[in-house]
Amino acid sequence: MTLFHFFNCAILTFGPHAVYYSATPLSEYDTLGTSVKAALVYLGTALVKLVCLATFLKVSENDSFDPYQELLHALIGFIDVAGLYFALTQLTHRNISQNHKFQAVGLGWAFADSVLHRLAPLWVGSRGLEFTWDYILQGLEANANLVFSISLAALGSLMWLRKNKPKTLIPIIYACAGIVATMPSITSYLRRGLGWHFPKVVGFELFTSLMMAFISLQLFSACQRPSS
Repeated sequence: MTLFHFFNCAILTFGPHAVYYSATPLSEYDTLGTSVKAALVYLGTALVKLVCLATFLKVSENDSFDPYQELLHALIGFIDVAGLYFALTQLTHRNISQNHKFQAVGLGWAFADSVLHRLAPLWVGSRGLEFTWDYILQGLEANANLVFSISLAALGSLMWLRKNKPKTLIPIIYACAGIVATMPSITSYLRRGLGWHFPKVVGFELFTSLMMAFISLQLFSACQRPSS
């Protein structure tokens, strides 16, 4: 029963990544190499973030919300944006369109994040004798992170690769990218500052990820229309 629970949680956590790749044109254009490169960039970015967090953040003795520490944590979190910039603009990609490139990069980025942060806890915890909803919620959180990663990659593609975008949309693109990039700090405030429980936080992440995906899609479509 415990192994069955582990496989269910693993499928919920990592399955959507495979489904997204196979159900979209990404598989037809063989963009797996781009996703693998993005995943490797994520691992390098995570290492840099780990060093910065260990260097500049102090270990809190309690779980209270510290605005200064969270602000510093949010600033360090923008290293992810720098990593995405490198993955989108500096890596060599196959001859694929901008539309497929940001999806492949976002998919690889989200998959690497799930493996790095959720595989080990899932393997250790979900095989316990006592059933818990925590790992199912972590799987749902991984799905929200997948949507956030692809949305941020889409917004990054508009910021750094799209040259002829409407000027009126530029502030909206940057504002949305800032919201997605600081989402870990926002959820940390909800948990530790407002005392939200994990299920409520996951529900917020799922709702917000869908909203940001919709906005990113509208912005991407608007920027692809020929200017009049």
